[in-house]
This record gives sequence, C-alpha cells and structure tokens, in this order.
Amino acid sequence: MQKQKIKLVAIDLDDTLLRDDLTISQHSQEIIQEVRDEGVTVTLATGRMLPSARPYAEQLGFDVPLITYQGALVKNAFSGEVMYKCPLSEEVARLVIQYGRRKKIHVNFYMEDKLYVERITPQGEHYERLSGVPFTKVEDLEELMQDDFPFKLLLIDDEQVVDQELDELREILNEAGTDAHLSKSKPSYLEVNHPQATKGIALQKLAERLGVSREEVMACGDSFNDLEMLKYAGFGVAVANAYPEIRSHARYITASNNEDGVALALQKLVLSGAEYHHGALMNQCKGNRPQCIALRVVSFLGDVLLV
Repeated sequence: MQKQKIKLVAIDLDDTLLRDDLTISQHSQEIIQEVRDEGVTVTLATGRMLPSARPYAEQLGFDVPLITYQGALVKNAFSGEVMYKCPLSEEVARLVIQYGRRKKIHVNFYMEDKLYVERITPQGEHYERLSGVPFTKVEDLEELMQDDFPFKLLLIDDEQVVDQELDELREILNEAGTDAHLSKSKPSYLEVNHPQATKGIALQKLAERLGVSREEVMACGDSFNDLEMLKYAGFGVAVANAYPEIRSHARYITASNNEDGVALALQKLVLSGAEYHHGALMNQCKGNRPQCIALRVVSFLGDVLLV
C-alpha cells in the first residue's frame, strides 16, 4: 500500500513540542529542520497569543503563517501578513467578562496582540511569567471594545471548578441565544473563542491556502483545544502525556513532550515513511516503563501507535 505523503505539519506548543521547562530540545529542532528540508511546511498551532509564540517561531525559523489564539488569528510572525482572523462577538465577550466579575474569576482579554486584565491576581502573574508577555491592567475590560473585539478570553481558576464553570458559561450563552467555542487548554484554563476560531478550522484554512488536502496534513497535540485539528488532520498525533480522551481520538500515539515525542512522530511518519501498527508495539516496547504500559492500554482500542 502506497503511503500518503505529508505536506503540512501543525504542532501545538505547551505540553506537546515544549518540554516541561518550556524549551524545545536540540534534537527536536534538528528533526523539524530535516522535515522542512524535505519541502514540508511546518507551523505552530497554539492557544498562545502571537507575541508569546513568536520567539519559538523565530527559534525554529518558521517564516509561515502561525495558528495562534486557538485559531482566532493565523498570521505570519515575520511578514505580518494576516491569513485568517476571527475575533469574539461583542455580546459573547461582554457576557463572559460579566460572568468572570460575578464569580471573581481571573479573566485575560486579548486584543491587537496585547493582554489586558481588570484585576492583578496570582493566576495572572503566573500566566505572565509562563507566557513571557506582560499584561496591562484596566478598570473595565468592556470599555476596550470600542472599535475592535478580543481574539479570545481566558478564564483561569482552580482546576477542580473549571469544568463546572464551563457548563455554567455554556448555559449562560445558550440562554442569551449566542454561542462560543469553549475548551480547556490546561486543567485550570478555560478558553473562550468564536465558534469558527478553532485550531481545526484554522488548520483547514491554512491547508486550503497551500493547496494541501486534509489527508496530507499532520497535527500534533495533547489537550482538549487540540481535538478539532487532530480530527481534521489525516495524521492526528497525540503525545503520550495527552489526556486519555485526546489519545482516544488520535490516529497515532507518540512519546511524551519530555521524550521528544513530536520529533519521533516526524521521524516515523515524515522522514522514514514507516507506519507502526499496534501489533508491532509489543516487539518495540520493552520493560515496564509507565509510557509503555499506557501505550499498551491504548493499543487495545485499535489506535495506530508510534514507539
């Protein structure tokens, strides 16, 4: 059987390409360059704002459109060309901001590549350190929406209550007769985007722009906000540290973010063209490493695995 050639690769940053120390290993950088040398377009698909993703794009030399803000903005970090833009509606933004105020939840407001907050909180200060982007405190986030609207809103709270808040917010939006794409990018991060601002839709737009079919697209991710692009891509790859629900929707499972899982997937699926089915896993995965045990469990679901 002739193997489908991959022409476009979209890679999530946090907990996928980035190790836990928020760096990209030298090995991963080298493998990504080898893939690009083969003529494959490689880009980032992240919930981060463009200024937070740009340093990694520059490190990797990605002079291509980047998928940022969960898919609300597809923009070339070097040329500044905007390929796709899909901010929240004013009504949804106001409802979410007001909900955050009532519940005393930290809310990040992203507009024109700047980050705004109403309150300085430990969650906001931690996010600032994590993203490397400073926030600007304002008295009223709603007053910022004079001529433009935010690409997304991010609610940050204790992970034990985020699922409940997601359900509450969905009910509020339904009662108002409006809609938004709600997802978790981390256990404590509730992302709010326009329904047409997902990584999957943004990746589809980029593929169409490049003349690439979905069967020729590879996507790598770990979390709920990656689900749409993993479903869209012909080669959906989840890292071993991904949520079980995400692994169950991925066509391939690779090693964890701390074990160069993305690089391994690129080697197997792009550079070598090898395809490892779950039947081959038992010969490859020796010992009792937790990763191997987890992958064996997944293999019974019939997924195709990388080891």
